[in-house]
Amino acid sequence: MLPLNDIVIHSSTPPRYALTQCPLYTGHRILADHALVIDGDTILDVVPTASLPTDLPQREGSGIAAPGFIDLQLNGCGGVMFNDAITPATLDTMHRTNLRSGTTSFLPTLITTTDAAMEQAIALMDGYRQPCPDRVLGLHLEGPYLNPKRRGIHEGRQVRPADDTMIAKLVAAGPDRVRLLTLAPEQVSADQIRRLVEAGIRVSAGHSDATFEAAMAGFEAGVSLVTHLFNAMSPWLGRLPGLVGAALRCPEVYAGIIVDGHHVHFDSVHLAHRLKGDHLVLVSDATPPVGTTMTSFIIGGQEVFYREGKCVSAEGTLGGSALTLLEAVRHCVDQVGIPLAEALRMASLYPARAIGVDHRLGRLASGCRANVVMVDPHSWYLQAVIDQGVWHSMAIP
Repeated sequence: MLPLNDIVIHSSTPPRYALTQCPLYTGHRILADHALVIDGDTILDVVPTASLPTDLPQREGSGIAAPGFIDLQLNGCGGVMFNDAITPATLDTMHRTNLRSGTTSFLPTLITTTDAAMEQAIALMDGYRQPCPDRVLGLHLEGPYLNPKRRGIHEGRQVRPADDTMIAKLVAAGPDRVRLLTLAPEQVSADQIRRLVEAGIRVSAGHSDATFEAAMAGFEAGVSLVTHLFNAMSPWLGRLPGLVGAALRCPEVYAGIIVDGHHVHFDSVHLAHRLKGDHLVLVSDATPPVGTTMTSFIIGGQEVFYREGKCVSAEGTLGGSALTLLEAVRHCVDQVGIPLAEALRMASLYPARAIGVDHRLGRLASGCRANVVMVDPHSWYLQAVIDQGVWHSMAIP
């Protein structure tokens, strides 16, 4: 794990200023000698540096500047687990920890649990998102409508069939509260999937033993993503393509992938990227050890140990990761051979598109949220992050 830097918040950040002196990786182009004009929490414009007004305050960046990262699967970090404490304090801790590795927006992920806990998380979204709707983008409910054969570390006694009463509550909650729901498409009816999708909730296939045909039927019903490709799902075999084969067959389906070197072989990441292109999305699947010295934690009712870079139960089952999106980008560049600009898009633009928020996130463009990461692409140290216009410098180890 890369060391996470300490944050120095610049509370005196002017309401309007220009970010200068670093190449801008906008999500579509790489611009040299350009400046990002920031007004409050919004990007006002991207202009040639030479055209800046002389009276506009400037802040010099370093390294390269790119859109802030967006994590669609974050169970916990900074010593906390969302399932353990569904509170504003937990989300605050997760956000502060995220900033230390360049993630400015995320979906707190509630893994398989009770209906009561799901309703508590939905209620939390109402108040928490009001002042900063682009920090926490809504919930990712990972379960409980999974296939018991592929539940992984999820608590078996809570894995259950989809219930129409709870589906109705999720539909009523809508995408501002429930942005993403992971389910096994062979365990949920096509009608239930359609109801969720028609309400604006993104549905992802995961923890599934679906046949190729069942997976394709799920996509036809409206499933538009796959959760942690290759992990906890029916594999791609010559005569039985499974969910993996279906996901790779359908270019319009997004796929999250955990690029930590433990969940997926780097050559499998390379192959997936060749087949999925701009529909392959980096996710962390992170857990409490990120940003701490923790060596164990509880998930799904089991103790999971953080050893040699991976999180495993006593039986050897992977239980999330200790990955950050900055590390995932680094692995994509250094280990997989993906160009830097593309790896950055996999952590920003593509996840924004996958959940329908790319009109304001995932790009450095006029009208977008002023979320920016500045990183040295050689040392991979984070230099600074701009979170909704506020500049945070990083103390470099």
